[in-house]
Amino acid sequence: MSAKSKGRIVVIDDEVNAANALETLLREDGYEVAKAHDGRAGLALIERQEPDIVLTDLRMPELDGLQLLTRLKQIRPECMVILMTAYGTVKTAVKAMKMGAEDYVSKPIEMDELEVTLERVMEKKRLLDESRSLRARLDHKYSLDNLIGESPNMLAAFKTVRQVATSNSSVLLLGESGTGKELFAQAIHQNSPRRGKPFIKLACSALTETLLESELFGHEKGAFTGALYSRAGRFEAADGGTLFLDEIGDIALTVQVKLLRFLEEREFERVGGNKTVKVDVRIVAATHRDLPARIKEGLFREDLYYRLNVIEMTIPALRDRGSDIGLLAHHFMTSFAAANDKEVTKISDDAMGFLLRHPWPGNVRELENAMERAVVLAEQPLLNADHFPTLRAAAVASGNVPERPTGLAIPGCTMAELEREAILRTMESVGGSTSRAAEILQISPRKIQYKLKEYHQEGAVARTRS
Repeated sequence: MSAKSKGRIVVIDDEVNAANALETLLREDGYEVAKAHDGRAGLALIERQEPDIVLTDLRMPELDGLQLLTRLKQIRPECMVILMTAYGTVKTAVKAMKMGAEDYVSKPIEMDELEVTLERVMEKKRLLDESRSLRARLDHKYSLDNLIGESPNMLAAFKTVRQVATSNSSVLLLGESGTGKELFAQAIHQNSPRRGKPFIKLACSALTETLLESELFGHEKGAFTGALYSRAGRFEAADGGTLFLDEIGDIALTVQVKLLRFLEEREFERVGGNKTVKVDVRIVAATHRDLPARIKEGLFREDLYYRLNVIEMTIPALRDRGSDIGLLAHHFMTSFAAANDKEVTKISDDAMGFLLRHPWPGNVRELENAMERAVVLAEQPLLNADHFPTLRAAAVASGNVPERPTGLAIPGCTMAELEREAILRTMESVGGSTSRAAEILQISPRKIQYKLKEYHQEGAVARTRS
């Protein structure tokens, strides 16, 4: 479709003069138009043209407008159909609308009326296309295929997501800050039957007790100082969908009571209100805190903990999924290179060595930030160790800079050292992919996982010290 075109239309009418006249008038109005003079020829044309709108006569030999509508919805369900009829009874119109037609116009055609109808239907088509495009992008971003990782603990987490997504049970996501708990929450929602409904999130630790209660449950006018009007809360906004409560371990006890009541009865009242509100919302909560310890300290209700913790998922720290570091690094490099219009395509062995040895206390978020900074500052296709000064400084401070970063001296090293160097350097060269490294080295992925764990313990690849 050209930049100036108002849309693509296929006209199907067995009255040749009428079809020709419509084609001329619609072209003058700015549409791209193709025409056919019977239903079968029209279907063939539609398959080739992929029109936005089909404007078809109702009464035609062999294949009439209703039959064509049925076939069209099978081959081009996104296509909008407007029927033209000289027999425009209410009964026919209702039947056509039930079958999927957008509207109908009566013959003889009034062009002013047709133009208004076409504009309305085209606007609806644009909105539906935008919605489908957004849904496709969301599906891609939060599909399980795009949660990066192939380490055993991440594969176990992916399996759990698939298992729990189809249920309505509350989920409690545990893990350190930066491990991607929100991403997992969105993946659960996007792979659930609630995917067409809202995904609403709230960072609980960022709000005071009064504001948090209002944000969650809404408030009535005059409920507190500054409440100048009534306002619905996140629960009402998430009706039919999922509410993600991040840092649930930080909420006040008074708010915990109202949250517990909702989980038990699926109802609540707005702050300052008496009307009971019922909504259908699934809760996914997350925290980096030790909730059992906070229960012992009297800071978290035990009954709420068990209500939230129907299904528990622990998102592993990045240092515990070392084989995923290379995969994530290359993923972020590619993404940030595209976003910043940079031709950055490779990570040097030395740079990958720093990435693999760093303890990543900030987890995936820290790695993402490091890769973004490196890509933005890069002036060449290859990222080297100089692009990661913070990691280099951390390695020097911890004494974790290897004496022989580019290899071992032969003779003068043991077979164990050669094996370690082969595994680590192969992992670096394949971006951290255990399966690809195993294929190159002709050993099992399980052995590589075992050896990586051993190297962590030896300090060849650093782990965070407790």
